[in-house]
Amino acid sequence: MLTLILWLVRFLLHLNTKERMNQSGGDVTVPACFISTHAGFLGSIKTFIKDFEVSEIDVNGVNVKASSSSEVQACAFESKPSSDSKGSLCSRDPGGPAAGPPSPESHSFGSDDPLGPSVSAALERFAAALRGQRSAALELSLGSFPDKQQRASVHRAVRQRFPFLMTVTSQQEIKVQEDPDYRELSRLTGDQDAEEFFRFIDAKAPGSSYTFEPDDDKKHRTEVHRFLNRRFGKLVETKSFSEEERTSICVRLREHGRPRKRTAQDRDDVYTVFTLRKENLETLEAISHMAAALGVVPSDFTYAGIKDKRAVTYQSMVVKKVTPERLKEKLSEFEKWGMEVSHVRSVGEPLKLGRLRGNHFDLVVRNIKAHGTASFSHAQLEGLVREAVENVKTKGFVNYYGPQRFGGCQTVQSDQVGLALLKEDMVSAVRLFFTPEDGDDPPNQAKRLFHQTNNPKEALALMPPSKPRERLMLRAMNRYGAGPDGCAQAWLSLPHGMRIFYPHAYCSRVWNEAVAHRLSTLGHRVKQGDLVWTEEKEIKDSGEATSPQIHVVTAQEEQSGTFILEQLLLPMPGNTVKYPENAMATWYRERLAQDGLTDCRFRVGSLKLNLPGCYRPLLAAPHNFQYELRRADDARQDGALTLTLNFDLNPSCYATVCLREIMKADALS
Repeated sequence: MLTLILWLVRFLLHLNTKERMNQSGGDVTVPACFISTHAGFLGSIKTFIKDFEVSEIDVNGVNVKASSSSEVQACAFESKPSSDSKGSLCSRDPGGPAAGPPSPESHSFGSDDPLGPSVSAALERFAAALRGQRSAALELSLGSFPDKQQRASVHRAVRQRFPFLMTVTSQQEIKVQEDPDYRELSRLTGDQDAEEFFRFIDAKAPGSSYTFEPDDDKKHRTEVHRFLNRRFGKLVETKSFSEEERTSICVRLREHGRPRKRTAQDRDDVYTVFTLRKENLETLEAISHMAAALGVVPSDFTYAGIKDKRAVTYQSMVVKKVTPERLKEKLSEFEKWGMEVSHVRSVGEPLKLGRLRGNHFDLVVRNIKAHGTASFSHAQLEGLVREAVENVKTKGFVNYYGPQRFGGCQTVQSDQVGLALLKEDMVSAVRLFFTPEDGDDPPNQAKRLFHQTNNPKEALALMPPSKPRERLMLRAMNRYGAGPDGCAQAWLSLPHGMRIFYPHAYCSRVWNEAVAHRLSTLGHRVKQGDLVWTEEKEIKDSGEATSPQIHVVTAQEEQSGTFILEQLLLPMPGNTVKYPENAMATWYRERLAQDGLTDCRFRVGSLKLNLPGCYRPLLAAPHNFQYELRRADDARQDGALTLTLNFDLNPSCYATVCLREIMKADALS
């Protein structure tokens, strides 16, 4: 009887959730709040699988679909700050079409030399003067670089040509100054050794080492050792050695996370990178098929991001314990599942989640028509579409998390599972996860049986091998039971990246709602108490940006219009983030309390989950944007209008959300 009562309570709560969704006018995971005021239009998205093509852009700006250069792509596996680090940005680029006040010089992006001849010449003169004066006060402004990819190219270009310089970005302006670490090392070792050492650090070539010029002064060598270990100890290890009666210091890169005595021949140290092309297949489903064929577990695969199912997608992946030769033997088997594998080669480490510059999209919107019942001529309809596209090209779009973040049109979405996990209600989280859809396919039959019988063994017998997460959880409950402890073990059976996906989905929903509330109540201007991102800075020993500088807008800055909307950030809920110091702070507290998370620590100790939170830009912007309008050649479509779009987006930005801003359509039909 108690079980029946609990089931009825959960069922009524589920109905209430669906009713709130229907009353809001559709999918509440993506609120109906836009940045542009154009009318928009209707159209068919993903009519064919090939109408939606996605390809990753690696950290060097190379599209993995087109690249076959192992040297270029191997650079994609350098270390990246953990997404759990304090004060992190959900997306590394908070800028949109414009990210700050204008500076004396502005640059366009696209040439082979991101600096341009005049800036390069000024940089040469600055470097020569700096070598002569050794003045820490000297700095040079390289001008304003509005595009994030352009700024990254400038940072790399300066570092490669002048390893003794560091770059500092304030809003859009990049300034160059001498690196104080270089200055101190050159004082100890001389310019040539210091410069070569910094080139060695910047290259980060696995297994490489650098040897300083011989130094017979033990006291002086100790001073060099101490400096290197203090400033670069996380990256390198140092050792003195003698040869031909002379003593030198040798520096080698550390092998992060691996015992030093293990060799490259150890099977666990074998990593193979490849480019995966898939059609109409989920990323995790593709991994399941490949893991079964190769005799490894799904967690042996690492990737930079999840890609859409209903699309043609290209992405980099790394598999552990599998040699390139072994992987190539299975290519024909992969093809049976709609997968193609190419650019196979060995690398030294796994691929980290989020280690990409973004994604390139090639999209087709078919059968375009106007909203409502009004009749439009062909010319008027084309004008409507061009206005919408140009608006988003210029102004960007509200940077919502897309529906795929929450499970699309599923009955129970991922954020609901995540909320149950944050409340540490493991049984409810499992049952929500196994909520069946309306279909009668084997996965839904298995889920329905589990809900009816609470018998994981019988459900496991029905669950197909193509559902690895469901099978892992059912297998764990079959062993440990379907009570609270068994359900906790079921969640622990999933890799950490899969477990944390669900609480992240809940936080993403809250962020979406926060953006809509911020725009509807405080408008499209930066207000006192808002959070903005003000600075990025290159650090020589890691080659990566420091934690973003989160600034609270003052009353004077609001009045003077110091910041613009493209610089505004909103926090993703977590245990380390700072919340806005205006009405939004109250909104966050009340919103979390509404879901029973008033005292939530955003940690689930039993599942080893920690959510520090992060800062996500309110706006996003497509880069390298191109589009084409044409009439269908098929006479049956009566010259229907078709829109082709090609653009790049930063990591964690959604093409479906960009389309939604263009079309002003909640449901892309």
